[in-house]
Amino acid sequence: MPVDLSGKRMIVTGAATGIGRAVALRSAVYGAKVSLFDVNDGDGQETVNDIAESGGEARYWHVDVQDGDAVSSAVSESSEWMGGVDILVHLAGVLQGAAVELDEFPEETWDTVLDVNLRGTFLVAKHVAAIMKPQRSGTIILAASGAGVLGGSSSFAYGSSKGGVHGLTMVMQQSLEKHGIRVNDVLPGSVKTPLKVAQVKSMYDATGDKETFEQTMDSLASPDDVAKVVVFMASDEARVLRGSVRTA
Repeated sequence: MPVDLSGKRMIVTGAATGIGRAVALRSAVYGAKVSLFDVNDGDGQETVNDIAESGGEARYWHVDVQDGDAVSSAVSESSEWMGGVDILVHLAGVLQGAAVELDEFPEETWDTVLDVNLRGTFLVAKHVAAIMKPQRSGTIILAASGAGVLGGSSSFAYGSSKGGVHGLTMVMQQSLEKHGIRVNDVLPGSVKTPLKVAQVKSMYDATGDKETFEQTMDSLASPDDVAKVVVFMASDEARVLRGSVRTA
């Protein structure tokens, strides 16, 4: 089934690299006007340029999702530029503390991961929902993970944060449906993103298991393959979709 995002106004966080970049590029091809949020300014602007070269419309905002004022300002500015917000795909996140034992796990690492992955999700969703509610329509897709939802994780903080995002998704789905807003979460598996590659290398540094490292790297899925699923989830063709969607 072909995806049509013509006229859709979309915010993608974590849009400079990985799945976020792939979602932004593919959504623009299908007709969406895209606002890109990230802290990686160089790659973020490159993504904007690539969208422009393909005939799409996009702008970039430097946004640290831990910063409530920055999130509020960027959501407001991007909504004004686009004329509203129809779709939020929130993919910004960090993975720290891989292979660190519980009794050695630093509190500052725990705080950072929870602040970015869970508090950041709450802040972005909060400010976007405030725009969608008067419209009586919208689609919000949040990035959970198999880690913390379907199983364990290499990082106590990461698994806990993604379990929290999944819980937030379920509460939002129940709360926002009456306002015409659909909420889903996506559970990407092992995808070849800078985040995942860094985590795999960290595990290799901790274990020295070269064979497992090479096998894992070879098995990583393409960000664009995941983006195909996410972009479908964002489209009107998926309007009856509920709950979580798992990808490789």
